[in-house]
Amino acid sequence: MKSDTIAAIATSASDSGIGIIRISGDNAINAANNIYRSKNGSKNLKNAKTHTIHYGFIYDGEELIDEVMVAVMKGPNTYTREDIVEIDCHGGIFVMNKILETLLKSDCRLAEPGEFTKRAFLNGRIDLSKAEAVMDIINSKNDFALKSSIKQLKGAVSDKVRSLREDILYEIAFIESALDDPEHISLDGFNQKLGDKADKIIRDLSKLINNADNGRILKDGINTVIVGKPNVGKSSFLNLVVGEDKAIVTSVAGTTRDVIEETVRLDGITLNIVDTAGIRDTDDVVEKIGVEKARKYANDADLIVYIADASKPLDDQDDEIVKLINGKKCIVLLNKTDLEQAVFEKDIEDKMTYMSENNTSTVKIIKTSVKEKTGIKEFENAVKEMFFNGELVINDEIYITNQRHKEALTEALDSMRLVKKSIQDNMPEDFYSIDLMSAYSALGKITGEEVGDDLVNEIFSKFCVGK
Repeated sequence: MKSDTIAAIATSASDSGIGIIRISGDNAINAANNIYRSKNGSKNLKNAKTHTIHYGFIYDGEELIDEVMVAVMKGPNTYTREDIVEIDCHGGIFVMNKILETLLKSDCRLAEPGEFTKRAFLNGRIDLSKAEAVMDIINSKNDFALKSSIKQLKGAVSDKVRSLREDILYEIAFIESALDDPEHISLDGFNQKLGDKADKIIRDLSKLINNADNGRILKDGINTVIVGKPNVGKSSFLNLVVGEDKAIVTSVAGTTRDVIEETVRLDGITLNIVDTAGIRDTDDVVEKIGVEKARKYANDADLIVYIADASKPLDDQDDEIVKLINGKKCIVLLNKTDLEQAVFEKDIEDKMTYMSENNTSTVKIIKTSVKEKTGIKEFENAVKEMFFNGELVINDEIYITNQRHKEALTEALDSMRLVKKSIQDNMPEDFYSIDLMSAYSALGKITGEEVGDDLVNEIFSKFCVGK
């Protein structure tokens, strides 16, 4: 893999002011030089100093393609630790493809998705968790996701995982040494010391795992489902927070029959909102399917926004909705408070208490009028209180935003708990080594030191071409 040279368009495949074609490999500078000419024809890129930029033109034979700036960067101080050339050209799709095609005739091949970052990983410049952070930066939906991803790229997760692995490896090495040389290395009192170390590692792993849900929400947003009876203002609420008419709003009940999905930002919070069909008994086949979808989305939601019509008494259909809320975080919007009020906060509270004896929901009730655009700020504050303790800040906590990392941490935690149990059961020391090594290997999956080629290829296949 290190012997061939790859090339790809590194910018978006759309017309823009500037486009970048990236080349990496042993033949990168020579390949670029074959199609490059300086203004007076005297400059040779092969003689260029590293990390310099050169003005000139790209030619396919004698055909002039574009006026460009060419950056020459020689390994190992590059993104991939190989020689890299980046051609900054005009950003038209046709001209970028034309330059790329010319390069592919000059001893280059088209890069696979994520292959530049994959080479950075395989060449030891970054570990696997940092490589995944690169993709997270590209896909960031908000400031908090971006800051968290940058922290991971700078090594927040890697450093913590390596520290834990070093602690575990020290204990493994001590046990193995003591078993090999019992005359000089004593295990007296070791169980107590290992138990204390295991407790600390278990606490650290548990903290990382417990932060994973917050990390996912910071990265991907809060999966939010709007539920309620027909014609209570669900679609109007969606249109209000989105800022445009995404859903049809009429006085006819049952207008929304399928789900409508939108991603919005409220005061820095990303909400992945799903507006669902009004929940009611209906003979309409299409509407009935929509109601079933509403129930399914509500079961999977991080947050349920239950909109009730404050101008009409609650009924049996509200009972069905309250059942969906049990165990969830829920914000109840008492809508249409600009009309004469027939439902109050206590009515909602009583309904929830009556319908769910063991209700574990976190519920906030807010009076609102979508028509008059009131209650939206209170809604934003309620979301922040439920998910971010009232304040959106990125502190020094390490947030696990990757499901693969969470699974590896959970596997390591299970192994460390087995170590603790073996100590309590006074098992032989070699039993400790087995589970300690399992925890060590599980953590190595995060940084890429304990993964196979298939997983590496799968991870990088999700990257865009040119990254």
